[in-house]
Amino acid sequence: MDTVLVLDFGAQYSQLIARRVRECRVYSELIPYDTPVAEIAAREPKGIILSGGPASVYADDALSIDPALFELKVPILGICYGMQLMAHTLGGTVTRTGKSEFGKTALNVAKEVALFNDLPREQTCWMSHRDSVTAAPDGFEVTASTASSPVAVMESPEQGMFGIQCHPEVVHTPFGTDVIKNFLFGPCGCQPDWTVVSIIEESVAAIREKVGDEHVICGLSGGVDSSTAALLVYRAIGERLTCIFVDHGLLRKNEAEQVIDAFENHFHVPLIHVQAEERFLTRLAGITDPERKRKIIGEEFIRIFEEEARKLEGARFLVQGTLYSDVIESGTRDAAKIKSHHNVGGLPEDMNLDLVEPLRNIFKDEARNVAAELGLPDAMVWRQPFPGPGLAIRIIGEVTHERLEILRDADFILQEEVRRAGLYRELWQSFCVLPAIRSVGVMGDERTYAYPIIIRAVTSEDAMTADWARLPYDLLETVSSRIINEVPGVNRVALDISSKPPSTIEWE
Repeated sequence: MDTVLVLDFGAQYSQLIARRVRECRVYSELIPYDTPVAEIAAREPKGIILSGGPASVYADDALSIDPALFELKVPILGICYGMQLMAHTLGGTVTRTGKSEFGKTALNVAKEVALFNDLPREQTCWMSHRDSVTAAPDGFEVTASTASSPVAVMESPEQGMFGIQCHPEVVHTPFGTDVIKNFLFGPCGCQPDWTVVSIIEESVAAIREKVGDEHVICGLSGGVDSSTAALLVYRAIGERLTCIFVDHGLLRKNEAEQVIDAFENHFHVPLIHVQAEERFLTRLAGITDPERKRKIIGEEFIRIFEEEARKLEGARFLVQGTLYSDVIESGTRDAAKIKSHHNVGGLPEDMNLDLVEPLRNIFKDEARNVAAELGLPDAMVWRQPFPGPGLAIRIIGEVTHERLEILRDADFILQEEVRRAGLYRELWQSFCVLPAIRSVGVMGDERTYAYPIIIRAVTSEDAMTADWARLPYDLLETVSSRIINEVPGVNRVALDISSKPPSTIEWE
């Protein structure tokens, strides 16, 4: 397949560039900014994109680039910091002008050129920068500007180099995807051959090559990610796969029974059910720090998988449903860690299993498309994301039996009413949070001192950004009334109306 490589200069959302490229049905991958040029050349990319980043090209610790990259004769697009780095490296001028641009900005395109072919001359774009390119390198033509950026876009079609100061990868740049398409299907000459079928074929081939004739186990949670990973591996190696479902006692109401039924009766994939609630709760006793929770849960999962693997002819490969967003949020070398996902940053260093992660380089929507192609039931394909650590990270404080039961019952009511309102598929996630605090209330003319429940509902495309969902007031009223009346130990319901960023979707 045609491939476009995105060099990551540390922007938290560099992955959005790769996502937009894939939405154009061209395979894209995010790689470290200092990947050796010889290694990049060996992959024979059709195009290269330099991502944005938080630094200035003049900072002492500025991330630089090997000038040899520009000699590969491969079309290159620099975005924001990537454009400034391109200009700085090739002899242009980058200046701290004192005129920063953040947010929506009017962009004036001087003429119809490669990046803006068949696009309006005047349009809105999303800016986020302090430094600006004030003089393009020799051989470049300035093709667009804003009130504060005289060189908002620069192009050198003869050299195959293009720079754009705004962010075409974000939805706030209305014609951003069109700009990316113009780069992909113009200078790069890409073909739109990145499809669901190609993802499956590539994954199955890679799995067979990696595991050979070995036996493999899969950590199955019942969510779309681990279920899709399991079916891909099952397609690749058949009965040499055994799924292991660990009931850590942190699941939602009736969830364990649903997972077991689906895999034993629908897919007929070999499945082992490990009941480990007391084991996990014993390890979590007294723990309140969210990172420690995640690491304890991640380690305990691995220890159980290792124990079960020893019983299965010494299986040495573990399949996980790790997604690309898990990897990014757990922290790359050049991007900040937001939180350690139990299946990435929460893994113990001394684990005795080699990982097989068929979904590690794809996004949630791509995983869902693969799941549907593999025949996963709609109820599982469109199941809202549920974290591996489960309800442990939705209890803010120590995890106890009592708090788990309260949260389970409250969350069940919320899910029931959201489905009844026909909103389940419209929401990325909807769930309840239980902070380990108590507030005063009054029930039946008596004082209560009980827990609050917080409703969290968001809309999103990929979990990297999210907006709080505007749930109807009558739905909120019904949910609040039912939770307070039906769940002992709760006397207050609140609504979280924060977006990501600055908040995250999960509270921990």
